[in-house]
Amino acid sequence: MKHIAAVALNTFREAVRDRVLYNLVFFALLMIAAAILVGQISIGIEEIVIVSLGLSAISFVGLLIAIFIGVGLVSKEMDKRTLYALLAKPVRRWEFVVGKFAGLVLTLTVNTAAMAVALFLALLYVKHALDRSDTAVLVAVYFIALKLALVVALALLFSCATTPLLSILYTAGLYIAGQFIQQMRTLRTDLMSPGLAAFMRWLSYVLPNFDNFDVVGAAAHGRAVPAALIWQNTAYAALYCAIVLLAAAAVFSRRNLK
Repeated sequence: MKHIAAVALNTFREAVRDRVLYNLVFFALLMIAAAILVGQISIGIEEIVIVSLGLSAISFVGLLIAIFIGVGLVSKEMDKRTLYALLAKPVRRWEFVVGKFAGLVLTLTVNTAAMAVALFLALLYVKHALDRSDTAVLVAVYFIALKLALVVALALLFSCATTPLLSILYTAGLYIAGQFIQQMRTLRTDLMSPGLAAFMRWLSYVLPNFDNFDVVGAAAHGRAVPAALIWQNTAYAALYCAIVLLAAAAVFSRRNLK
């Protein structure tokens, strides 16, 4: 754990010093401010507009950070030749992988929390007081954080296996595919061959189900999120991240770094 914590802390420090990170966070805060202005001219739906645009901005900026910084976690270290000096120390490759994951997840958590505070301040500005229904917004932010952790794990896996450009394409492709899991499961199987129908159903359970983390609509309209969904999504994200990290560690352990 000591080695993992050291790698994670170093990754967090490097990410915090990245100017791109500040630009993206500033963009999200700007989007939240824009939501206030749009809400002012949307009579009767100010809160819906602010929550929808605010959560969308947090999710979009977090996704950019997770993908573009995540795919460079390994390749960047190799390009700078710092990876070889690090692995020469008593740090195992799987500890390096887990530490990189933890560091970027910590970075995303801090940034997501900062943007969430800005969103709640925007709500407070419009409503003048927060109420119990706003806890759905907090749950939506939590789900965004879980979703981003999954994206980081996937980006790290591809980063260990291939080039940064392909890693971006693969991660983005899986994210897009994961948004349509429910549609894959409700396809009309009577129009397909039995083999294709079985493959599509199998694929819908293998791909990461990002659709389950989308509760922006419920949060915008003040509808409570079921407690069962909260713990199910938490367990799902933790299990899926663990499996992907195991695969990433296995791939990285067999990679020739010469």
